[in-house]
Amino acid sequence: MFEVFQKYLSEKTTLTDTELEMIQSVSFTKKLRKRQYLLQEGDAWKHYCFVAKGCLRIYRVDQKGVEHIMKFCIENWWAGDRESLLTGSPSQCNIDALEDSVLILFKKEDYDELRKKIPAFDDMVNTLIHRSYIASQNRIHSAISYTTEEKYQNFIEKYPDIFSRVPLHMIASYLGVSAETLSRIRTHAARR
Repeated sequence: MFEVFQKYLSEKTTLTDTELEMIQSVSFTKKLRKRQYLLQEGDAWKHYCFVAKGCLRIYRVDQKGVEHIMKFCIENWWAGDRESLLTGSPSQCNIDALEDSVLILFKKEDYDELRKKIPAFDDMVNTLIHRSYIASQNRIHSAISYTTEEKYQNFIEKYPDIFSRVPLHMIASYLGVSAETLSRIRTHAARR
């Protein structure tokens, strides 16, 4: 499955064969079955994780036992708990597979070393971090500014590949609304 990651890299940056070999030498593949955990709340997250195949969800569970989905991760996306990775603290998140999935993982130390040794890889990572920050800002703005209908429509437009693969109650959790509310909105939208 490293070929999938190699294709991703070739679309993002230019690397020599030697640099690609360095990257591959410290990567490892992990397969998850549907519903299998990659990370559970309370464990420390110590890897960078690229989704080569499948679909994951990152979520937290509140004091009432309600799941709040923070992110879905499909092919060519990165998954993990950045706070736990950078601070070493126990994760507040759970990450599990919504489909059978194949991941390319890097230990934090190895990944950081790659960034030091391969300037083009480091530039790519910095670009991804900036894009991720912008996406987070847009998600916050959407959450506090959009109506439920606008959030739903925005999700469908931005993430059609996720929309077709994820159950409606999980999309409702991601949008911060009840499944009943989202169902009502879908019914109303279909009548238009």
